[in-house]
Amino acid sequence: MIYSIGALARATGVKVPTIRYYEAEGLIDPPIRTEGNQRRYQERDRERLAFIRHGRDLGLSMEAIRDLLELSAHPEAPCARVDRIAAEQLVEVRARIERLKRLEGELARIASSCDGHHPIADCNVMKALSDHRHCDGDH
Repeated sequence: MIYSIGALARATGVKVPTIRYYEAEGLIDPPIRTEGNQRRYQERDRERLAFIRHGRDLGLSMEAIRDLLELSAHPEAPCARVDRIAAEQLVEVRARIERLKRLEGELARIASSCDGHHPIADCNVMKALSDHRHCDGDH
Protein backbone atom coordinates (compact mmCIF):
# COMPACT_ATOMS: atom_id res chain seq x y z
CA MET A 1 0.00 0.00 0.00
CA ILE A 2 1.17 3.53 -0.74
CA TYR A 3 0.48 6.33 1.75
CA SER A 4 0.44 10.09 1.47
CA ILE A 5 1.92 11.79 4.52
CA GLY A 6 -1.59 12.51 5.81
CA ALA A 7 -2.69 8.89 5.35
CA LEU A 8 0.50 7.71 7.05
CA ALA A 9 -0.20 10.06 9.95
CA ARG A 10 -3.73 8.68 10.31
CA ALA A 11 -2.54 5.06 10.01
CA THR A 12 0.08 5.46 12.75
CA GLY A 13 -1.28 8.22 14.97
CA VAL A 14 1.90 10.23 14.39
CA LYS A 15 1.42 13.88 13.46
CA VAL A 16 2.63 15.12 10.08
CA PRO A 17 5.31 17.48 11.53
CA THR A 18 6.64 14.59 13.62
CA ILE A 19 6.89 12.39 10.52
CA ARG A 20 8.87 15.14 8.81
CA TYR A 21 11.08 15.44 11.90
CA TYR A 22 11.77 11.69 11.95
CA GLU A 23 12.62 11.88 8.26
CA ALA A 24 15.00 14.81 8.85
CA GLU A 25 16.60 12.89 11.74
CA GLY A 26 17.12 9.84 9.52
CA LEU A 27 14.81 7.58 11.53
CA ILE A 28 12.71 6.93 8.46
CA ASP A 29 13.97 6.90 4.90
CA PRO A 30 13.19 9.82 2.63
CA PRO A 31 9.98 8.91 0.82
CA ILE A 32 9.38 8.53 -2.85
CA ARG A 33 8.27 11.83 -4.38
CA THR A 34 5.57 12.26 -7.00
CA GLU A 35 5.99 14.54 -9.99
CA GLY A 36 4.18 17.15 -7.90
CA ASN A 37 6.82 16.61 -5.13
CA GLN A 38 4.34 14.98 -2.75
CA ARG A 39 5.69 12.39 -0.34
CA ARG A 40 4.63 8.78 -0.88
CA TYR A 41 5.34 6.20 1.80
CA GLN A 42 5.33 2.43 1.58
CA GLU A 43 4.17 -0.25 4.01
CA ARG A 44 7.69 -0.65 5.39
CA ASP A 45 7.65 3.06 6.26
CA ARG A 46 4.35 2.61 8.12
CA GLU A 47 5.80 -0.35 10.03
CA ARG A 48 8.95 1.56 10.95
CA LEU A 49 6.96 4.61 12.03
CA ALA A 50 4.69 2.39 14.14
CA PHE A 51 7.82 0.91 15.75
CA ILE A 52 9.15 4.39 16.53
CA ARG A 53 5.80 5.49 17.94
CA HIS A 54 5.56 2.43 20.17
CA GLY A 55 9.10 3.07 21.41
CA ARG A 56 8.23 6.69 22.19
CA ASP A 57 5.03 5.53 23.95
CA LEU A 58 7.26 3.34 26.12
CA GLY A 59 9.32 6.42 26.95
CA LEU A 60 12.42 5.38 25.02
CA SER A 61 14.78 8.17 24.09
CA MET A 62 15.41 9.02 20.46
CA GLU A 63 18.93 7.65 20.92
CA ALA A 64 17.58 4.31 22.18
CA ILE A 65 15.11 4.12 19.30
CA ARG A 66 17.88 4.92 16.84
CA ASP A 67 19.98 2.11 18.38
CA LEU A 68 17.06 -0.32 18.19
CA LEU A 69 16.40 0.55 14.56
CA GLU A 70 20.06 0.02 13.76
CA LEU A 71 20.04 -3.29 15.61
CA SER A 72 16.90 -4.41 13.77
CA ALA A 73 18.89 -4.28 10.54
CA HIS A 74 20.92 -7.23 11.89
CA PRO A 75 18.32 -9.87 12.80
CA GLU A 76 20.99 -12.56 13.18
CA ALA A 77 22.91 -10.63 15.86
CA PRO A 78 22.54 -11.48 19.56
CA CYS A 79 19.91 -9.44 21.37
CA ALA A 80 22.02 -8.49 24.41
CA ARG A 81 22.07 -4.78 23.47
CA VAL A 82 18.31 -4.79 22.92
CA ASP A 83 17.82 -6.41 26.32
CA ARG A 84 20.11 -3.81 27.92
CA ILE A 85 18.13 -0.94 26.36
CA ALA A 86 14.88 -2.42 27.68
CA ALA A 87 16.37 -2.99 31.14
CA GLU A 88 17.71 0.58 31.28
CA GLN A 89 14.28 1.92 30.33
CA LEU A 90 12.66 -0.21 33.01
CA VAL A 91 14.98 1.33 35.62
CA GLU A 92 14.02 4.81 34.37
CA VAL A 93 10.29 4.01 34.47
CA ARG A 94 10.54 2.63 38.00
CA ALA A 95 12.43 5.74 39.13
CA ARG A 96 9.77 7.93 37.51
CA ILE A 97 7.03 5.94 39.28
CA GLU A 98 8.78 6.50 42.63
CA ARG A 99 9.01 10.24 41.94
CA LEU A 100 5.32 10.28 41.00
CA LYS A 101 4.40 8.41 44.20
CA ARG A 102 6.26 11.03 46.26
CA LEU A 103 4.54 13.76 44.27
CA GLU A 104 1.16 12.11 44.87
CA GLY A 105 1.80 11.98 48.61
CA GLU A 106 2.88 15.60 48.71
CA LEU A 107 -0.12 16.75 46.68
CA ALA A 108 -2.48 14.72 48.88
CA ARG A 109 -0.93 16.29 51.98
CA ILE A 110 -1.19 19.79 50.53
CA ALA A 111 -4.73 19.34 49.23
CA SER A 112 -5.99 17.97 52.55
CA SER A 113 -4.35 20.73 54.58
CA CYS A 114 -6.88 23.37 53.58
CA ASP A 115 -10.64 23.46 53.97
CA GLY A 116 -11.15 26.09 51.27
CA HIS A 117 -12.65 28.63 53.67
CA HIS A 118 -9.58 30.82 54.27
CA PRO A 119 -8.48 33.88 52.31
CA ILE A 120 -5.76 33.06 49.79
CA ALA A 121 -3.25 34.90 51.99
CA ASP A 122 -3.84 32.24 54.68
CA CYS A 123 -4.25 29.27 52.32
CA ASN A 124 -2.14 26.28 53.33
CA VAL A 125 -1.93 25.11 49.70
CA MET A 126 -0.43 28.43 48.62
CA LYS A 127 1.96 28.37 51.58
CA ALA A 128 3.05 24.81 50.75
CA LEU A 129 3.63 25.71 47.11
CA SER A 130 5.74 28.68 48.20
CA ASP A 131 7.88 26.39 50.37
CA HIS A 132 10.23 24.95 47.73
CA ARG A 133 11.69 22.36 50.09
CA HIS A 134 8.61 20.20 49.49
CA CYS A 135 9.07 20.21 45.71
CA ASP A 136 12.29 18.17 45.67
CA GLY A 137 11.22 15.49 48.12
CA ASP A 138 12.93 17.00 51.20
CA HIS A 139 10.50 16.92 54.13
